[in-house]
Amino acid sequence: MVDPSALAAGGGTRKHTQYPYVTGTSVLGITYKDGILLASDTLGAYGSTKRYKSFQRLTKVNNCTVLGAGGELSDYQYIVRLLEELADDDFCMDDGHHMKPAEVFSYLTRVIYNRRNKMDPLWNSLVVGGWYAGKPFLGSIGMIGTHFTDNTVATGFGNHLARPILREKHRPDMSEEEARALLRECLTVCYYRDKNSINRFQIARVSAEGVDLGEPFALPTNWDHALFRDPAAHAVGTW
Repeated sequence: MVDPSALAAGGGTRKHTQYPYVTGTSVLGITYKDGILLASDTLGAYGSTKRYKSFQRLTKVNNCTVLGAGGELSDYQYIVRLLEELADDDFCMDDGHHMKPAEVFSYLTRVIYNRRNKMDPLWNSLVVGGWYAGKPFLGSIGMIGTHFTDNTVATGFGNHLARPILREKHRPDMSEEEARALLRECLTVCYYRDKNSINRFQIARVSAEGVDLGEPFALPTNWDHALFRDPAAHAVGTW
């Protein structure tokens, strides 16, 4: 038996989440003319069970940055706690400065990569969105530290279901209304095709006005499509 006091003193290796249990699915991000939008559903799935239906996976980091996450939700809460500690340090300095979106992105990239090198990864895919000095920032970080910035990002199944739509229809000069309509279209597709999604979504906006975390909402859906009613109608080997 391992002595907990020895672990606390650095005499052993303390492991955290090795397998994801309660998880969230896709996070979508898009830039538009005057800001950025992030979107996700509010489900925390326990395996295939839709266990927690009001878990918000979008978090305000500061007045110019929002974080979204898919993957293990306890690991996400740990990441949020790290960012809260940095925000407390900024507040205590009382010099009017705070972390910019690119700095939050860089910091989280190092955190994720560091944990990956310890063979104790944080099971998350992260999206960092922000607006600073009149420019949008949007970046994605994978669970092993891979990272990139782009005008559109998506995690999880959203990479396969929503990203092609975003690439086809996104324009840098989009208005906020056009960007919201495009995100809602992508969220509808993700809800139809991802079994670990629910029809309860949240959209966060970051612009020169600051951060606005929208209230959860539902999308209109239509389940009368023929292949929805009989998905195995033309499959080989079915009755």
